[in-house]
Amino acid sequence: MTIRIDYTNMLAGAVAGGIPAAAWEGAQRDFGAAHAAVQQLRKSGALGFLDLPRDRALHDQSRDFAKRVRGKFDDVVLLGIGGSALGPVALHSALNKRDWNTLTKKERSGRPRFHVLDNVDPGTIGHLMGRLELERTLFVVISKSGGTAETMAQYLVVRGALNERFGAGAREHLVFVTDPAKGALRDIAKHEGVATLDIPPNVGGRFSVLTPVGILPAALLGMKTAQLLAGAADMEKRCRSGVLRENPGAVFGTLQWLADTALGRGTHVLMPYSDKLRDLAPWFVQLWAESLGKHRAEGDAGFGPTPLAARGATDQHSQVQLFMEGTPNKTVSFIQLGEHPVDVPIPKLHQDVPELAYLGGHHLGELIDIERRATAGALARRGRPNLTIHADHADEWHVGALIMLLEVATIYAGHLYGVNPLNQPGVELGKQFTYAMLGRADADAARREWEKLPKPDPDASV
Repeated sequence: MTIRIDYTNMLAGAVAGGIPAAAWEGAQRDFGAAHAAVQQLRKSGALGFLDLPRDRALHDQSRDFAKRVRGKFDDVVLLGIGGSALGPVALHSALNKRDWNTLTKKERSGRPRFHVLDNVDPGTIGHLMGRLELERTLFVVISKSGGTAETMAQYLVVRGALNERFGAGAREHLVFVTDPAKGALRDIAKHEGVATLDIPPNVGGRFSVLTPVGILPAALLGMKTAQLLAGAADMEKRCRSGVLRENPGAVFGTLQWLADTALGRGTHVLMPYSDKLRDLAPWFVQLWAESLGKHRAEGDAGFGPTPLAARGATDQHSQVQLFMEGTPNKTVSFIQLGEHPVDVPIPKLHQDVPELAYLGGHHLGELIDIERRATAGALARRGRPNLTIHADHADEWHVGALIMLLEVATIYAGHLYGVNPLNQPGVELGKQFTYAMLGRADADAARREWEKLPKPDPDASV
């Protein structure tokens, strides 16, 4: 079991547009300062996500609840947005059988179907609520603050339906995942006796997948949550190293930072060559974008890379044309599996047709791996830097390790960019304007600022 990063194609020795040797050597010499800064941040208690793999009490909250309700529900519906949804979705697609909700109960080993409501589109929510058998449905409501407008609106819709059907028994169909001491959900839970699991105060939403945010749905669906945390623990230990070349998270973060700041390659693509790992890419997009896209000082132009999700080999026929010949402002990070969970032989048919004959006798797993190697090589030949994260398997241990690798990389990148990777001030103004337009009582200041905005210009509309 291992995770390995091959970054040969990020360096100028292999790629004409790669990171110069002097820059990479300088980063290794200077790494002590970055390592010390991250360690100090950890000692301050700010990096709570690093401690999650060894927090047995927190893990037990999810396992104990899942054990208590096993067999009671045929459907689990997650209400959340951003990190409260992207992490659980990535775990579900990586670790459960494909087309999970279409399988029979026996094929799911008695585990429930899984639905994620990560938006407030009325068509989606109305359609799902119209299909569910509420008597056999559990709703997992995830909001650390307990005040996220979208999630709370979802909750109110669901709670109204549950109240109408079950009255006081509605709480038996709910579990909250929120701050351990404060917030609206915590208050409701205390007053009404709703089951509640904790998001530690020092773990932000986009770093929360290894809290009950992700671990509870994983436990409800029968995943090996202890192995998820074991893989994350192994990677966290590797990422303590003060030697850059031995620290996978720091290597990834430093290479992307150098590519951006030294080469102008500020678009960072994550491209898993695996359908099971496809949803790690959108999860990474939020992690990288919300952590690193910041102002360093009042009034500056803003800094930070732009993450982009892609999937191999599918996006070889869409985005790779841009990666290969478009503006040279990108790096591509592939994820390749050492072994596919299932492989399929390609029959030797139509041997008289040259366009088909060469495929026969190979396997689909071999084909997708060769496609990745070919794409990486072609990008390198065109001077486009890329790296490959090799994971032996798409199982709990390796997925946990991948999650921790990218989370640690984000913290190192934040230090190198000179921004706080743990906050998201750019999101707050839009939230305040939403509160103002909906009439929230404490949004008077935002309401006044909203009213100062220019009104729609009839001449600027077609």
